[in-house]
Amino acid sequence: MQYLGKNRLSADEYVEGLLAGDIVILSKALSLIESHLDEDQVLGLEVLKRIFPKTGQSLRVGITGVPGVGKSTFIEVLGLYLVDKDHKVAVLTVDPSSQRTRGSILGDKTRMEQLSKSTSAFIRPSAAGTSLGGVAHHTRESILLCEAAGYDVVLVETVGVGQSETLVKNMVDFFLLLMIAGAGDELQGIKKGIIEMADGLAITKADGQNLKPAMQARTIYENALHLLTPANNLWQPPILTCSAEKNEGIDKIWASIESFCSLMNENGYLAVQRREQQLKWMQECIRLSIDRHLEQKHHNSAKIDQLRKEVEEGKLLPPQAAKVILSELF
Repeated sequence: MQYLGKNRLSADEYVEGLLAGDIVILSKALSLIESHLDEDQVLGLEVLKRIFPKTGQSLRVGITGVPGVGKSTFIEVLGLYLVDKDHKVAVLTVDPSSQRTRGSILGDKTRMEQLSKSTSAFIRPSAAGTSLGGVAHHTRESILLCEAAGYDVVLVETVGVGQSETLVKNMVDFFLLLMIAGAGDELQGIKKGIIEMADGLAITKADGQNLKPAMQARTIYENALHLLTPANNLWQPPILTCSAEKNEGIDKIWASIESFCSLMNENGYLAVQRREQQLKWMQECIRLSIDRHLEQKHHNSAKIDQLRKEVEEGKLLPPQAAKVILSELF
């Protein structure tokens, strides 16, 4: 294989390596699509176009939860369980970025030490950057690349529950919400909207002295869910308990995920959902392209600088300035 440079390959080399399941090429392809360089974005899109027919065969699971719930530990134990069941597992983790420095620790791979040693598992941490919704800007593209490389289960771990922690719902088949008991009023500990979006809830750390509070929290959530509108009329989200430390309840959670996907596939819901997700992805790409275009104009337009000054001085309302800028753009 002939390399074009230190990191960049040709489209043929990326595609060939991905379809062969080469994890080095997969890592390079993921770096390619995360690049902000124009030439990398063009090449990355070409690679995605060519591997797209080989994607879509995995079971995509989004996993979120409040900070401290033990997402990384849970995902590692679940991943090891799936590897033992002869699955190839890709884990896409997202670490929060500093809004001041844009830096990120990217420590998930270190926290999943045992899973990272498995030849049937691939772990890729990414920084959230300025993206809302707890996921990185290119998580959707990353899912496709992992599928092309032969991973039949893709787990997407989000930053943590927040105001916009729901974008992952628009890119996965099953949305799992992890909860923890004993952290105050359970019903106040998380947003109602995200509970309504969840396809399943799991109360973690249900062992030892935490077992009784976990069972009590389970009852509270079961009663509360009856008052909420489910994400899907064909499915009542189960509330399960588990202990990653004791490796208990993981099998039941996976069985629930498989049951959901089997039911939704039989009813054609998964196919419809993925088509809708494709359209939402297109809309997001349009929005991001407009944002980038506006940012470029912002740095090169004296008129926009003048509008900013008038807004700062209170001479012009922000909606007025936005209307002028958008009228120029279109």
